[in-house]
Amino acid sequence: MEYSPRLKAKYHKEVAPALKERFAYKSTMQVPKIQKICVNQGVGDAVSDKKLIDAAINEITAVTGQKAVPTRSKKDISNFKLRQGVPIGVRVTLRDNNMYEFLDRLISVALPRIRDFKGVNNKGFDGRGNYTLGVTEQIIFPEIDIDKVNKITGMDITFVTSAKTDDEAYHLLKAFGIPFKNKE
Repeated sequence: MEYSPRLKAKYHKEVAPALKERFAYKSTMQVPKIQKICVNQGVGDAVSDKKLIDAAINEITAVTGQKAVPTRSKKDISNFKLRQGVPIGVRVTLRDNNMYEFLDRLISVALPRIRDFKGVNNKGFDGRGNYTLGVTEQIIFPEIDIDKVNKITGMDITFVTSAKTDDEAYHLLKAFGIPFKNKE
């Protein structure tokens, strides 16, 4: 038998049927699903210190389980001493099994480790069914050794879904177990 992540099985057994019933979809193909999770981290100080990019790549790779790539600046900005093509961030796009594994670790391990955690903000939807979550400290992930971190930086985690509306995306992510603050 082939390995299948826990949340992938949960989607097919619980989440999809519940969403189909709630939004009265005619076909199971209409039920929204998470297409990919994009994790990116801006490293602004990398303009002066090149080692920060390598550290960020190693951290994001450890957290996501997939090799991260540097993002480069698109144009020169003299106020920031920035040249075109200089690495200024790190990104990784997760799909299928890697995506479900990362989502599982995020929900069950990382988010509960945030100080004074009362739920994630439900204002991160973009109007087209995608949700972006900002994490202020990368040390909430257990894969990162706190003693080896030289600078605490945050990251953005974007959930790209096939949902047409924010309400559908909200209920999809809530069904997976993302702890939203109470919706007004």
